[in-house]
Amino acid sequence: MSVKSQTISLNRQTTTFNHPKRFIEGWYWAIPSRKVRRSQVKPVNLLGKELVIYRGKDGKLACFDAYCPHMGAHLAEGTVEGNGLRCLFHNWKFNASGTCIDIPCLGKNIPIQLKTWHVQEKYGLIWVWTGDIPKQPLPFVPELENHRCDSLLGSHFEKNCHPNVVMINAIDAHHFNTVHNLPLEIIFTKEQLNKNAITFSNITRGGENSFFIRLIRPFYKNAVTYSMCYWYGSTGTVTVGPDFLHFHIMFALRMTENGKTEGQTILITKKRRGILGWLLNPIVLWLTKMVGNYFAKGDTKIFKTIKFDLKTPLKVDHAILQFIHHVDSQKTLAWGSWELIEDRWKEEDRIWKLKGEAND
Repeated sequence: MSVKSQTISLNRQTTTFNHPKRFIEGWYWAIPSRKVRRSQVKPVNLLGKELVIYRGKDGKLACFDAYCPHMGAHLAEGTVEGNGLRCLFHNWKFNASGTCIDIPCLGKNIPIQLKTWHVQEKYGLIWVWTGDIPKQPLPFVPELENHRCDSLLGSHFEKNCHPNVVMINAIDAHHFNTVHNLPLEIIFTKEQLNKNAITFSNITRGGENSFFIRLIRPFYKNAVTYSMCYWYGSTGTVTVGPDFLHFHIMFALRMTENGKTEGQTILITKKRRGILGWLLNPIVLWLTKMVGNYFAKGDTKIFKTIKFDLKTPLKVDHAILQFIHHVDSQKTLAWGSWELIEDRWKEEDRIWKLKGEAND
């Protein structure tokens, strides 16, 4: 692909993108579902905050701040009783809403309330909403929004850079040529699903001079299918494949200490009925894994050493700039405290309401 020489400006300093102490309010994966069985409690460190997640006898999940309000004992040392959690240290018991319902040494209750967090399960993972009330759904593949799905957890990984930087790799149009040797010009169109979700889809055909593209062209009616949907700046779903069979891979990322990345891949496909579906879906998920491994292989070494700094953005980087602006327009929380960075948020919201689509 020929890279045009025009450069385009970031227009302003980023405020949240690639920031080691800030993240977007939203749903983040916490722990695989299989690791929290009935009547089990587990400690979780998520975006700098210590939590406990437990599953009651009824199978429902609850999530609290990790430390008992009496003397600060870690509640993961406690035990699940029925649908509540009892602290090991002095045996205070809390129900799934975080209300203290038993203090043995008093013989009565006092108005003590733990901080609770909304928690849900999907794709074999437990997810936590980092704000007070969920404003958007759990991440999903747009193409499969109205379908039941089968899923399988893929690889768990760590990267030596920020989740935002890992995410933009999927829309770095030029690297498909330089790293993956794909003989096709990629040009993305953007669609805003909601305040927290955005998609980038390939809209070009091209590649007619390539034997590989001519070989696969009969399987594509229009442009080669490739799209990426981003949720909360840190979780992305890739859709790729021929017209008759799309592969879907979710990359669920979360920031760790000093702005690094911990991630989990999820392989997803539409649930197919009957014996055919029972036989076919495991094969489709295996093929999805192979597709994901192909694209991940070439980029791994980059994420070990990269110090992201987009000093000279080109026209070919336009989708990356759109993603950066998308991240910076969302509600931002502070690492560890999960408190709203309010002054910055109010100012950014005001600016973006005035600018609208001016930066697109």
